[in-house]
Amino acid sequence: MSKKIIIIGGGIVGLSSAYFLSKEGHEVTVIDKSDMSTGASFVNAGYITPSHIIPLASPGMIAKGIKMMFNSASPFYMKPRWDTDFFKWSWYFHKSSTKEKVTKAIPVIKDINTLSLELFEGIKTSGDLGDFQLERKGLLMLYKTVEAYRHEKDVASKAAFLGLEVNELDKKQLARLEPEVAIDAKGAIHYECDAHSTPTQFMPKMISYLKNVGVDIRTNEEVLDLKLKGRHIQEVFTSKSNYKTDEVVLAAGSWSGEIAKKLHLNVPLQGGKGYSINVARPTGVTIPAILMESKMAVTPMEGFTRFAGTMEFSGNNDFIRKERVIAIANGAKKYYPNIDINENEMANVKTGLRPVSPDGLPYIGRSSKCANLTFATGHAMMGWSLGPATGKLVSEVVDGRNISMNIEPFSPDRRFK
Repeated sequence: MSKKIIIIGGGIVGLSSAYFLSKEGHEVTVIDKSDMSTGASFVNAGYITPSHIIPLASPGMIAKGIKMMFNSASPFYMKPRWDTDFFKWSWYFHKSSTKEKVTKAIPVIKDINTLSLELFEGIKTSGDLGDFQLERKGLLMLYKTVEAYRHEKDVASKAAFLGLEVNELDKKQLARLEPEVAIDAKGAIHYECDAHSTPTQFMPKMISYLKNVGVDIRTNEEVLDLKLKGRHIQEVFTSKSNYKTDEVVLAAGSWSGEIAKKLHLNVPLQGGKGYSINVARPTGVTIPAILMESKMAVTPMEGFTRFAGTMEFSGNNDFIRKERVIAIANGAKKYYPNIDINENEMANVKTGLRPVSPDGLPYIGRSSKCANLTFATGHAMMGWSLGPATGKLVSEVVDGRNISMNIEPFSPDRRFK
């Protein structure tokens, strides 16, 4: 039976949810407070990464954050501030960062990433969006030190055990694989299972497709309140209108926690700011890479190469710290000595906020306290990679159909202890 569904949030997760829900015949409205041309879904590294099996909340991360707290140019930066929500989230993050919890999370993260890659490929094959970049060249983890190699070797062993394609490359093999660009690295771990895309190409095509099939997309419209009767949301109030609804999907990224509070729901989230610089000159880079010691990503996209990185916890704002931009340019230079990111390219840096849960796993599924609310947020650095999978899972939850995978670990009601 067709339902009226409001999706709050027009990023990759919200649009993917609209994509799969509309295919089931539902009347879908997407509401976003921006013009849907900026944000994390447009400035990310474009990775679809089954290899990213380790959640952000892993042993030692809080210690690193505290150590780097007073260095605003560090890859992982937590701005000192008085914020009770941030204090609680930090404590939950600390409690989640155990070896046991990471071990439990690994196969779950692998499964949802693998599902999402299949769905990306399905969207491309369907022709719904026309042609768009989706290349499966894998991901290079470039390292300069023995310590970084040993760390990634351990991750690669876990990935291989789970059936993912992964290889080791020495300096000569790396040069043969990337002959058009000089790389200063001892070697690389090559995750052949990964793919990449161009977000600024995919997103407009998805928006256009959704409009053409009747999805109502409302931009520059902020959700102000939700009318709750018993355990059901009856109406959504925005800065421009109000909407009666049968179902609500909360996919508002880093702002999802604030919207959940309007329903008296506690969903711990913090916005982790990322930066990206586009270089529209030929760089010679043909395979996506993560520069391990610099902790940044490089992606050959349609028409440019993107250099992206950093995780900054400083509140939900778009303030640009110049020292962090310079750190990305310098980090790239250390691995690609012939690539100089110039002042103009740095001046055009973009930022986006990634919604980070305390344990690094997304929130996907029904709220036990609100019967017609489905969460789809908290994906941290895997938002782009997990967009289609989340959309598919959301459609299955809303329709009460068999779920493609076990989503219990993603429960929005889970406790962090």
